[in-house]
Amino acid sequence: MQNEEMLKMVEAKAQQWLSPVYDEETRSSVTRMLANPDKTELIDSFYKDLEFGTGGLRGIMGAGTNRMNIYTVGAATQGLSNYLKRNFAHLPEIRVAIGHDCRNNSRLFAESSAGIFAANGIKALLFEDLRPTPEMSFAIREYGCQSGIIITASHNPKEYNGYKAYWDDGSQIVEPHDINIINEVKTIRPEEIRFNGPGENIVILGEETDARFIEKVKSVSLSPDIVQKYHDMKIVYTPIHGTGVTMVPRALHAFGFTNIIHVPEQDVVSGNFPTVVSPNPEEPAAMEMAIARAREVGADLVMATDPDADRIGVVVKNHHGDYVIINGNQTALLFIYYIITKMKENGAMKGNEFVVKTIVSTELIADIARRNQVDFYDVYTGFKYIAEVIRENEGKKKYIGGGEESFGFMPADFVRDKDAVSSCALMAEITAWARSKGKSLFELLQDIYLEYGFSREKMKYVVRKGQAGAEEIRQLMVRFRNNPPAALGGSPLMIVKDYESLQEKNLLTGEVKPIAQKTTSDVLQFFTQAGTKISVRPSGTEPKIKFYFEVRGELTSRDGYDQAEARADELIETMMAEMGLA
Repeated sequence: MQNEEMLKMVEAKAQQWLSPVYDEETRSSVTRMLANPDKTELIDSFYKDLEFGTGGLRGIMGAGTNRMNIYTVGAATQGLSNYLKRNFAHLPEIRVAIGHDCRNNSRLFAESSAGIFAANGIKALLFEDLRPTPEMSFAIREYGCQSGIIITASHNPKEYNGYKAYWDDGSQIVEPHDINIINEVKTIRPEEIRFNGPGENIVILGEETDARFIEKVKSVSLSPDIVQKYHDMKIVYTPIHGTGVTMVPRALHAFGFTNIIHVPEQDVVSGNFPTVVSPNPEEPAAMEMAIARAREVGADLVMATDPDADRIGVVVKNHHGDYVIINGNQTALLFIYYIITKMKENGAMKGNEFVVKTIVSTELIADIARRNQVDFYDVYTGFKYIAEVIRENEGKKKYIGGGEESFGFMPADFVRDKDAVSSCALMAEITAWARSKGKSLFELLQDIYLEYGFSREKMKYVVRKGQAGAEEIRQLMVRFRNNPPAALGGSPLMIVKDYESLQEKNLLTGEVKPIAQKTTSDVLQFFTQAGTKISVRPSGTEPKIKFYFEVRGELTSRDGYDQAEARADELIETMMAEMGLA
């Protein structure tokens, strides 16, 4: 039975959306929801306001305060405008870069936002058409902007859209600005949104910006001579209907690669993503067409990007001759290993380098950094936290790479967000470098495990939609926080890290010590005596709770890889069952 108080609140909020301030289509949609005896859609559309999470503003498109539409986008933009005008009142001109992906309504939301910024006296630098998220981040820095937004829901299904907000360093907004902006947004009444600003305050970005961006991408290359030698290796690339189609092939060509093989059906830009259920390179189904194309041509490397081209998916041919997706942790390992190894080969290491990973990503990244005397930082999920570390070390230390398990990597700091454009070009170069040593990319990955120890990672998530689902996810966190498992996979629990209280507890000694993070986060981590790490966190962008498993082990020869993987998979399945996730 629905909570009567909740329903009364929701109906009152919905009634406000019947005012003439809202367009006829919106009013009709709300009227339909109010009239429907089943109030589920009404509640889900109005029970809360969209909030900034790890990925900014994101939600299902439709009418309502908890939906993506021109009014929630408009309120976000008006609130951001007000905040920018206060924070940068000393500047003669405030500039904002605006980009968007391929999704339905993305251009509408981008143009609406440009008009609102313009109406508030802010110069809006609007890309002429869809562009990757990393290029928008680059544009903020390149043109001295104070902020930026990109309209995208990243890898989410087609019914979603989103609004990522950025600060003047090209990074997604972090505290206190994110909280301050959302508080500002909450005060905005629909009649206060200034939708249609003068055209002279809107500047269109196009080819000149593209060329500047690609020139920067070229600077990521560490082995141009090797690329030249293997320039014609077969690279299959798919944008999965998204923005990568505009820049990734161009970046590969700029590096020197000449044999880019497309998946024509997925080069079609479409917010309906007609060839996939979900445009997420983490999902095997999204990679099927690219893998089929790879088999046809005998590709050396297969890559895919998500709709806004910030995530990279990589497929390699394994030791059995099968094309397999390598996970985000493995991708990050290859990047970090290559960058450090190649910089040492090139004599480019100065002793002030650092890398960054997120707390849920593989600990092997930290091991590689430590063994090579490279500083290492662990941060919360979200590249805004990686960017924050870069910002804090500006002028003191040199950033050489950072990534997370969810198929994101940033190889250079001219972008301050996940950058699949540069990453695709660099991954192709790594493949060429491996070939120069007589190895495949998969064999290079095995060599990393041989040198630094074996690691196997898997992620399990539980989806719970709507208000009821959000409460269920909250209760799951309460249960694991209050009653952590005594043992997992036959190994006693040794360490519990609770990032909500910022406390690390040793269950063997009883010792409690603080966790060195500036802010709290709703994340739990369990470490067993056997070296297994399990992380639990609600998603900041989707109605999910995520469980990350990392099992460590040894690999003494390439021949033992299958056995090591099978043992790890069996252990992970056991632990999932023990946690009620099977």
